[in-house]
Amino acid sequence: MGRDEGGNAVRGTEASGARSERRPARGRVLVVEDEAYVRESLDELLRARGFDVGLAEGVAEAMTMLGRTPVDVVLTDLRMPAGGGLELVRRARALGLVTPIIVLTGHGNVASAVECMKAGAQDYLLKPIDPDALEVALERSLAARALEREVAYLRGTAGPEAAAEPLGESAAWRRVMAQVDAAGPTDSTVLLLGESGTGKELLARRIHHLSRRAQGPYVRVNCAAVPLEMWESEFYGHRRGAFTGATADREGRFRLAHRGTLFMDEIGAMLPEAQAKILRVLQDGEFDRLGDEQPTRVDVRLVAATNSDLEAEAGAGRFRSDLYYRLNVVRIELPPLRDRPEDIPLLARRFVTEIAARLGRRAPGIPAQVQAELQAYHWPGNVRELRNLLERAMILSPGDDLAGLDLPPAPPPRAASAAGVTAPAGTGAAAGAGPQDATLRSILARSERQAVVEALRRAGGVRKEAARLLGIDQRNLAYYFRKHGIDPDAPSESV
Repeated sequence: MGRDEGGNAVRGTEASGARSERRPARGRVLVVEDEAYVRESLDELLRARGFDVGLAEGVAEAMTMLGRTPVDVVLTDLRMPAGGGLELVRRARALGLVTPIIVLTGHGNVASAVECMKAGAQDYLLKPIDPDALEVALERSLAARALEREVAYLRGTAGPEAAAEPLGESAAWRRVMAQVDAAGPTDSTVLLLGESGTGKELLARRIHHLSRRAQGPYVRVNCAAVPLEMWESEFYGHRRGAFTGATADREGRFRLAHRGTLFMDEIGAMLPEAQAKILRVLQDGEFDRLGDEQPTRVDVRLVAATNSDLEAEAGAGRFRSDLYYRLNVVRIELPPLRDRPEDIPLLARRFVTEIAARLGRRAPGIPAQVQAELQAYHWPGNVRELRNLLERAMILSPGDDLAGLDLPPAPPPRAASAAGVTAPAGTGAAAGAGPQDATLRSILARSERQAVVEALRRAGGVRKEAARLLGIDQRNLAYYFRKHGIDPDAPSESV
């Protein structure tokens, strides 16, 4: 049994045998107490009742731990030499932390405890501490925190794909997830680079939910789908009567994302005129809404994504270099699915389970031969193409085991270049390839071009079908035509 700073006993609990049971922790509690014997007593008490416990000697150490480790509830003494519970509550709330904080206080400090409640504490308990009352208070705080997380999750969810957690076991994917988990709790701009269908949207949502803005809005916009003439209204909004047809006030995407996260997808497809329009808000945090006399200030965390090489685009003058450097703070590159084949069986099992639940069927098995076929395919549409292909197979060939995948043919044989590096034969990008074309970037560009041309051929020139085969949105197909100099109406390209 331990004692608090006033000599009061922390009424004990039976800890013997509790540590030997390997049960899931009920939640992680951070105990902030300067007296060692009180910390140890609370540690023993909470662990005996099934909680995971972290210990801090003061406010500074507690703030460091809150920034590094997920905590469900903070239990802090009110009075400590180097700053007490009130200071901890104020510092945590000033940083946007919503972790419930319970303050422990003596009978003579109830007024101070109430001040802590006004500053944002969840609850307070009187000393000497009653173990049962403490357990009830912790359970109440854990329930409130769980509800807050559920609300935040639902506010940022838009359909089954958005709710899915990023999945993968390969070394390449683990590196990506480590970067995402490191960047998420910060407020830095994140640039996600990767081919279409690699999971950039899922990672953007994960970054949002890991951040201090998790309870704020998550707003997504596809930059490639916004016409230039609609940019200011779409992103900044307008007042009623600001222009012909403005019959009502409209909040733009930046204002909708205030105190939350704005995900700008396909940012590499923006026209130069549109790029110039967003620099001010990224630099100064303010913009002029059409019809307003005063600028509007916003607090927005930006996550951007693109399937193009923004560095090369900026070097070629097709993307503003000042905007590129503004975006390129935390750069995370997503590997294509063909570079992580060991993740394909795992993803396939998840997808068939989700699709079966939606179709009201039992999930089919995935035979080893089918898994091998999936792993051998080159997946130009990446994870999105995998999901679409599995859904098509389950609808057209229902059964106990997956069959009838109808995988597209592999790319044509690759011809050796002058530098001894293979490249897809017969593509315009590969014609005349020499040593200067042997870089990884140029090889990937030729492969991407070939995938688009092959999809056009198989679709008989029908762009909607070509986009479906590639696993991309039809609106994004024009970007690949421009990028690779493809004329979709030319017989040589579409047939």
